[in-house]
Order: sequence, then structure tokens, then C-alpha cells
Amino acid sequence: MNDNPFAPPRDLTASTPEAPATTTDLSRPTHDTVELPSAAPGASFFPPAVPPAEPAAFPQSPATRPARLRRSTVAAIVAGSLVLGAGAGFGGAWAYDEFGPSSASSGAAATLPQSGNSTISSTDSTTVASVAASVLPSVVSIENLQGGQVAGEGSGFIIREDGYILTNNHVVSGSDGDTVTVVMSDGTEYEGEIVGATADYDLAVVKIDATGLTPLVLGDSDAMVVGDDVIAVGSPLGLEATVTTGIVSALHRPVTAGDTESTAFIDAIQTDAAINPGNSGGPLLNARGEVIGINSAIASLGSSASQSGSVGLGFAIPSNQARRTAEEIIATGTATYPVVGVVLDGTYTGEGVKVADEGGVASGGPADLAGIESGDVITAIDGRPITRSDELVVAIRAKAPDEDVVLTVRRGESEQDITVTLVANTEVSYGDSGEPEESAPEQSGPDGDGGMLPDPSE
Repeated sequence: MNDNPFAPPRDLTASTPEAPATTTDLSRPTHDTVELPSAAPGASFFPPAVPPAEPAAFPQSPATRPARLRRSTVAAIVAGSLVLGAGAGFGGAWAYDEFGPSSASSGAAATLPQSGNSTISSTDSTTVASVAASVLPSVVSIENLQGGQVAGEGSGFIIREDGYILTNNHVVSGSDGDTVTVVMSDGTEYEGEIVGATADYDLAVVKIDATGLTPLVLGDSDAMVVGDDVIAVGSPLGLEATVTTGIVSALHRPVTAGDTESTAFIDAIQTDAAINPGNSGGPLLNARGEVIGINSAIASLGSSASQSGSVGLGFAIPSNQARRTAEEIIATGTATYPVVGVVLDGTYTGEGVKVADEGGVASGGPADLAGIESGDVITAIDGRPITRSDELVVAIRAKAPDEDVVLTVRRGESEQDITVTLVANTEVSYGDSGEPEESAPEQSGPDGDGGMLPDPSE
């Protein structure tokens, strides 16, 4: 609504219809170029321009840590078929008032704060300033050191009082000795150990030797709707403690990030909040003070990296997906992802996506047990139409092992709904049947049991 105190000003002259949009990751220091199949013809992905090596001078209070311009971690992304939607809200930070240092020091499995402990009341008088003041102490800057030099910088945020931090995999990838430098909001620096990371979800967990920290709560990203207000916090272009606002622009955008050797499939939240290189790994928050997304990628205009920057199209990994992955990484150091157990035909151009005619179903896998056959055409998942393989992949990756999905399958002239129980990727062997659905040819290229992270409020 126009009377919403959080509604950001709208610039109606910022975009031009002639300029095609390209999408860019906030992640890798390399400058990869990939194609955007469903964007405007000729559109390409480029990483945002690398900021100047020398920091610019900014006036500041002596009590604050100097703002520094660093190289931002950047990775190329592909927004597969931009045919989805995503959820988000506007937000603040959640105070930690249940789990003290004793839980960590005792050796018991510490948990993240339960929802309902916000330091901010969700009222009409809530301001961006109050939200920022509450959340900023829990957001950190992360420096990726390679060869003794800062190769890139991203963001992250505290998820447990005993020093666990969530960020993007591409922010920490390739760091010396699996360690990074974590800079707290007050300027304190820690050496952070990479507990585990997964390129499949573009997420990583870092641990610092500190307790009594104030974590942010991972909220329910499924509860967000298009138009909800959101706030992004991070260190864009090395400018620490930067806060921007916007709305949820779309839900379930099928975004593939990374490269052909390590591709993340993201059922992304799209936002128009200003997100730039260095925001990667930082939180996207809703009005209840919960993290509903982890900022990961942006879109930019132009055909060169020098033109990269925020144009109002940013993408975040949903918090529900991040929750499962973070819990599994903290518990085991690794992460799995759910699969159906089929091989997709990348040459098929009809309605839906087709299971390969030869060896299309992994023997003994979920699809096989459910009765899906080679040559079947999958037209929808849980009632949502599927037109491209990446849509199916990200929809499955957004689930968890042991969850049921309903696939609408066309076989010959008949169509039926088939319920499939997903399993972890480690439980399926494709043998010689080819590449699984998560690596469909056209891409070229655990759920936690609770206790580790709190459930969001109902």
C-alpha cells in the first residue's frame, strides 16, 4: 500500500524497454559468461564490475570501523526459464533470549532461537531504522583469502549463538586452508572455519570461536507472497552494514548458479531490493524479523562486466531450503538433496519434460517404485505446470528427502497423477542410464530432524 512506512521510492524512469536484462551472480571472482535461455534474445549473464582496489574515503565516526572497498565475490548465474514466483516480506532481526553459552559449552546440540523472540514489534510504527538497528549486529562480512590475498568478499549472518554463520558456497569457495576472515559489525575479526559447503544449493556454514552471539531466525519462506516488503543487509562493493529495501517481485524463479562443474539449482525468491556484488550470503528479511532468503544473485543490463550492477532484479535462496541444508551441514559436514530418480530428454521440445526413452528411470529409485516409465512426459509437480527441466529440478530441490510430490504424467493419450516419495541423491544409482534429472542435457553444464534450527512461527 502507498501508506506503508517501508515502501521504497519508485523510480519510474530507471529502465528502458530497449535494454535487455542480463542476470549476474554476486559470487565468484571469475568473470564467466552464460546464456539466459528464456530472457530477451541476445541476453547474457555477466558478473558485476569488480570495485576499485583502493578504498574510497568516507566520513565516519571514530567509533565505527572504516568502510572498505574490496573485490566482491562474483559468480555467473543462469536464470533457466524465468517462469516462477518467490516469497518474501519486510523485516528486522530476531533477538536471542533462550540459548545461552551453557548449551554450547555443555556439549549439547545448540539450537537457533525460536520464532517469537523478535526485538521489533510488527506494528505500523515499525521503521526501517529500527529494523536495521536490530539486525545489523548479526550480519557479518566475509573475506575469501587465496594465496594470502583477499580474492573476494561476501556477507553472512549468525544462525547460532555459539558461532555458526550461514553464507553462500561461492563466497567461501577456494579459500586458503578452508578458512575465511569474518568481520563482525563492530569491526572485530575472527578466523572462520568452513564447517561444510554444498555447490548444489550454493550454501555454506562457517564457524568462529565465539559464544553469546545474537542469531537471526530462519523464517517460513513459503508464507511469503508477491508484493511483501523485504529488507536486504550485507556488504555490497565492500561497503559494510548496508541496508536496502524493496518487495518480493516474484516467487519460484528457476535459477541455476555456478558453472558446469558445480551448478546450484535454486527455487529463487526474486526481489527489487538493491543487491550488488558483496551482498552474497547476506539475509533477506521479512516484516516479522525473520530471514526468508539468502541473497545470491543479481541481474544487470548491458553486455559487459563493467556495466554490472543492481537493476532491481535480485535472487535469494529460500530460507526453508537453507534451513534443511544448514542443519545437515552442521550435523554431518555435508549436505544431500532430494531426487526423483529419472533421466530427462534434453532434446524434447513438447509440453512438459520428457523422461528419456532409454534408461530414463533409475532402477529401484523413487520414480521406478511409483510406476513412472521411460518415455513418460511430466507436465506438472504438485499441480504447478512444468515447461522446462530446470523448473522440475528446482521444484524437487526445494523439497526434502522423504517428502511426497505429486507428478502429473502423460503416457500416450492418457494423463494421471502419480505420488512419488523423494529420497536423498546418495540413495539412487543411475548406473549406465545417463545423467540424472539434476543434470539434464539442456542445462549443460535433509531435511533436519528439528532441534538444530527453530521452526518459524505459524
